[in-house]
Amino acid sequence: MLTPRESLLKVFRHEKPDWIPVACHVDPYNQPNRDGMEPKLAQALGTVQWGDGSTRILSQYLGLDVMDFFGPPITHKRRKVTVETIDQGDGWTTIYKTPRGELREVHKRVREDGTSYCQEHLVKTGADLPLLAEVFEDEEFEPQAHAADYVRDRKALVGDQGLIRCYMPGTPLGMMVRVYTGVETIAYLWADHRAELHQLFKVMEENHLRQFRLYASLGFDVLYGTDDTSTTTISPNMFEEFCMGYTDRVTDACHEFGTFYAHHSCGHINNLLDLYRQTRMDAVDALCLKNIGDVNSIAEARSQLGSKITILAALVQMNGRLEDRPAISASIAKMFHDSAPGDNILFGLAAYPHLNMEQTSFVANECLKHRRMYA
Repeated sequence: MLTPRESLLKVFRHEKPDWIPVACHVDPYNQPNRDGMEPKLAQALGTVQWGDGSTRILSQYLGLDVMDFFGPPITHKRRKVTVETIDQGDGWTTIYKTPRGELREVHKRVREDGTSYCQEHLVKTGADLPLLAEVFEDEEFEPQAHAADYVRDRKALVGDQGLIRCYMPGTPLGMMVRVYTGVETIAYLWADHRAELHQLFKVMEENHLRQFRLYASLGFDVLYGTDDTSTTTISPNMFEEFCMGYTDRVTDACHEFGTFYAHHSCGHINNLLDLYRQTRMDAVDALCLKNIGDVNSIAEARSQLGSKITILAALVQMNGRLEDRPAISASIAKMFHDSAPGDNILFGLAAYPHLNMEQTSFVANECLKHRRMYA
């Protein structure tokens, strides 16, 4: 009989597992409501932090496969660029001082745990693009002395119950949308500074490849390129121009170390699936069905992506109300039915704070009912 780890590896290799894996995800945004939670579980989870092992703890409690995530201790070094952070009480300003000039971004805190939103992006005009290139070109990454031991120890905690993964930068275009420019500015830059964007993205890619090779060398099973964007912010034409070659090269870098590459997108990506199919990515993460996403069904997504890309599908039933339990059960059953024979599918159940533990356990148990039936 396969272990959960072996079953997950089969799915990433596009082979038929003994059951369709169902994994859980916990982070400060997606964490279980303490209402009705057993005291021992609440104590084990504590105050959820990024990559603190809460994903493994809740997955084991629910009887699900484990896809733990965390980052290792890495040192960032710079030679020419200096970075100054100014705390302003309710937020902070970061200033990057490059040989060509300064870039500034401003964040506003919205929660005591440090959660914030960006008030002012680093890049405002095309003149800022060469400066941002200097920021990426100047950056070096080194593992701290105990980094390999840290990854090995975290992997041992998961053991044969699952895999370990790490969230990495997304495509240069995706990072510009989410972090460095915002949606409106990148649209103007694409129209008016196309050549400069290509020059910047080449430098960003070299920076990202250094990171991917370093993290893959430490023993992670899967590295996630966190684009976290959709066709509401990136058009298929933009993805085709800027992202397809990048995705292949990052995937190849991961494969050098026997590590899988998953492309993390969110939301409305139906019009990107045909482009994904033309890349060498191993998996697409967080594929969402209507009405939250824009994909009609798992069966349709499998047809669009082909046989060489694994779907990490979100159980969107968790996002809404659970009063109509028969409807929720039927929707989960259909997702599993459409996933047969299970060679390219993995379901992800995020912990949502608006649902109590009884509701979360209900969805998990519905998945457990079906996961062997269609594999």
